This record gives sequence, structure tokens and C-alpha cells, in this order.
Amino acid sequence: MTEAVQRAPTELDEAVDRYLAHLRVERGLLNATLEAYARDLREYVEWLSGRGVPRLAEVDEPLILQHLGALQLRGLSRASQARHLAAVRGLHRFANAEGLTPGDPSEGVETTRGSRPLPHFLAVDEVDLLLAQPDAGNASGARDKAMLELLYASGLRVSELVALPVSAIDPHTGVVRVRGKGGKERIVPVGERARDALAAYLCGPRQKLLGTRHSSDLFVTPRGGHMTRQGFWKLLGRYARSAGIQQRVCPHTLRHSFATHLLERGADLRAVQAMLGHADIATTQIYTHVDRERLKAVIAKHPRA
Repeated sequence: MTEAVQRAPTELDEAVDRYLAHLRVERGLLNATLEAYARDLREYVEWLSGRGVPRLAEVDEPLILQHLGALQLRGLSRASQARHLAAVRGLHRFANAEGLTPGDPSEGVETTRGSRPLPHFLAVDEVDLLLAQPDAGNASGARDKAMLELLYASGLRVSELVALPVSAIDPHTGVVRVRGKGGKERIVPVGERARDALAAYLCGPRQKLLGTRHSSDLFVTPRGGHMTRQGFWKLLGRYARSAGIQQRVCPHTLRHSFATHLLERGADLRAVQAMLGHADIATTQIYTHVDRERLKAVIAKHPRA
């Protein structure tokens, strides 16, 4: 028999090894628990590697949701799914604490009994509070307001948002041309508030941030470079705290809020799929589960419930 080919350790493997060592030495977990966590995390790493994700820093919330959804489709018991989610959450929390990743993409992932993991989103009034925080009277505030308004109005991924060139904005038709995963381009319409915020940013504040420099990037910094994912993550967290929002808010929270609020107001699922850039409508359907869970919560308050 030929021996199985061993693949070379990756950054993902190294992160898992560090986390398991932490659990063994610092937390003193039982061997049986450590072995279960190790199996779950090795499977998680194999799954990420199979999708071309080489580092934990490149993992986002939708990837985690997709992985957990795949486990459910495989027929894993609820207890096994819960343990797997605990292992994945622990790994991402550890990686964030150790400075290996700019944030914890697993923090907003929740599960409900007998259902797929549900994305976390804000209520409409919380979004309004958040979007009101930037001071559009200065250049950085005008940029931040335009970014927040556009993110909520379009449901873009943060990587898509920070990569937008100025040419992606069509002020006449009110649409944004987005290059998403796999280089696929899609056209997303945006509302009047986002268009106004973008126009206000482009009519002066953007060039004020650039000074004498030139750039094709839409969202820029005073150093002349483009806004990074990590930079936007930090400013979003700062605005969420100033808005008094208790839960942790990440860029994907606004993407989830965009999709959930559209479907609550009767938007067509296929249209939402197209705007989000989902290849498979099954990924978009998770938002219908969110809506059902909220309906159940309302019904539970009925006197005859």
C-alpha cells in the first residue's frame, strides 16, 4: 500500500496548534475534550484550505456560517454541532487575542435549536443611530459617513467596500459596480441617502484627505492610501460604541442588517441574492430563517402562546 501524502503545515495548522497548546497548558482541559476539539478544528482547517483560505485573518462570518451549515447537512447531531461551534469560536477568539487576526468573525454567530446558525443584525433604529455618528463637517467624518451609508445601502462585503475605485460610482444611475469573489462583477443600486453622502464626500473632503496626491481609490486616508479592512473595522467599532450599541458590531453586521431589513419589507429573495453576490440562493435563504425566528418571538408573547 502507498502511504498517504502528508501536506505541509500551513498558517492555519500553526494557529490551531497554538490554540490547542493553550487549552492544554493554560486551561487544563481533559484529554477527551482536547481530542474532540482537535478533530473539529482539523476538519475546519481542511475545509478552509479546500476553499483557498490560507490564514485565519481571511476568514469572515459567512464562511463560518457556510461551514456550520455544511455540518448540519451532513447530519451531525445538535450536540456535535454545538461542540464544533464552540471549538471554532474559541480558535477565533484566541487568534484575535494573540494579534493573529484583526477581529473575531465568529462573535456574531449564533445557533437556535434545530436550525442553522443565524447571522447577527441590528434593528432599524440601531442602524439609524450608528449612521448618525460620523461628523460630516470634517473630511474624515464625511468619508466615514459615506462608507457607512454605502455599506448599509448596498450590503457590500467590507473587502469589496475598501477596494472600490472612484469609477465604480455612477452618480447618474445611482448604482455601484462591485467586483466580488472570483472577480465576478455585479451592479448594486443604492438609495438616495447613500448617494447624497457619497456626493458630499466626493465634492471636497476626499481631495482634502489626499492633499496634493492623486489616487483612483474611492475611500482614502490622509496618508494617500486606501482605507483598509482593519482600519474600517476599528472606526466602525468606535462609532457603534458612541451610538450606545451594546453588542459588538462588525462590517458584516451591516451586510446582515441590509439583507434582513429588505426581506422584512417584502423584497424578492432572488433580488437580494443578486445584490449580495451569493452564488447559491441557499446562502441567502438563511435570512428567511432570521425572519421566522423573529416572528416566533413575537408569537411567543401572545397571551395564548
